Amino acid sequence: MRIILTLICLVLIQTINAQTQSEMNEEAYNQYTMVDKKLNEVYQNIRKEYKNDTLFLNNLKKAQRIWITYRDAELEMKYPKTDKIFNYGSVYPVCKFLFLKNMTEERIKTLEVWLNGIEEGEVCLGSVKMK
Repeated sequence: MRIILTLICLVLIQTINAQTQSEMNEEAYNQYTMVDKKLNEVYQNIRKEYKNDTLFLNNLKKAQRIWITYRDAELEMKYPKTDKIFNYGSVYPVCKFLFLKNMTEERIKTLEVWLNGIEEGEVCLGSVKMK
C-alpha cells in the first residue's frame, strides 16, 4: 500500500511541475534575455570606465561586433538545418536560448576583466587596468 501511495505522489508531483513546450521556450528565452541584458550593462560600464581611451573603445566595439558574428555562426554550426523545428524538434527554441545564454555568460566573464582589473605583477596587462 505504501508503494502505491508513493507512486501516486510521484505522478502528482510530476503533473504539478510539468510545463508545456511553450512555457519552457519562454523560460529559456527569459533566461537568455536576462544574461544578454547583463552583457550590455558590462559593456556600457567598460565604455564609461575607459571613456578617455578612444583607441581602446574603437577596438572594444569592433571586438564586440565580431563576437556577435562569431556567436551567431556557432549557433548556425550547431543547428545548421533550415527548418529548425522539423529537424531538431519542438525543443529547438529551448536549446537555442540555452546555447546563446551559455555563450553570453562566457563573454561576460571575458569582458569583466576590464572592469575588475588584473592583479599587480601581471606583465601582460595590455589595456586592462591593474587592481
